[in-house]
Parts: sequence; C-alpha cells; structure tokens
Amino acid sequence: MSRLFLVIGAVFGFLGVAAGAFAAHALRGMIPPDLLAVFETGARYQMYHGLALLAVAWLSSQMPSRWITASGWLFVVGTVLFSGSLYALALTSNNRLGMITPFGGVAFLAGWASLGIGAWQGRRSEPS
Repeated sequence: MSRLFLVIGAVFGFLGVAAGAFAAHALRGMIPPDLLAVFETGARYQMYHGLALLAVAWLSSQMPSRWITASGWLFVVGTVLFSGSLYALALTSNNRLGMITPFGGVAFLAGWASLGIGAWQGRRSEPS
C-alpha cells in the first residue's frame, strides 16, 4: 500500500505543479481573477495533499495501521473532490460544482484526523 500512496502522491504533485503553471501562464487574463484564485486554491490543496500522501507512504511502511491507510484514501478522495470541483468550477463557471467542494474538504479533515490517530496509536515495525 505504501508504494501506491507514493505513486499517487507523486502524480498529484506533478499535476499540482502543472495546474499551477497552467493557471499562471494560460488562464491569467482568460478567466476572471476570482475564478483564477479558485483554480489556484485547487492546485495548492492538491500539492499539499500530494505531499501528505508521501508522508502517508512513509508512515505506512514504518507503522502499518488501518488508520494511516484510511488517511491516504481520504486524501485521495479529498483531492479528487475538492481540487477537481474547484478546477471544474473555475473552467466552466458552473457554480453548482461548488456544492461538491465541501465533501472534499470533509475528506481532507477526516484524513488528517485519521493520520493523527494512526500516528498516536502506531507502533514502529521491526527492522527487517
């Protein structure tokens, strides 16, 4: 599982940088500043949680826990819902898409709580 979270975290990081560059170079001047800020928020949170997935990958190899695994999946779901809905909202101006965003935010919060619980309860695995 740790390798999967490492790969997903790397992909999210790559796409977060790409989204930020796209916003800075291609979208600036093409969409209103408020929607550009929405898009940039999506990229920022995608990057944060891509990095969080790298930490989850490392922690899951050090102290395997269902809580830590759950945090990884919650970060994945949160990124897809939160950042994905903000990207779609910014690009389409469809305000209804903003109704999805809070579900992603709740997944992020649950992921951080789960990570904290897993770290609190976790035990280091024995060296191989």
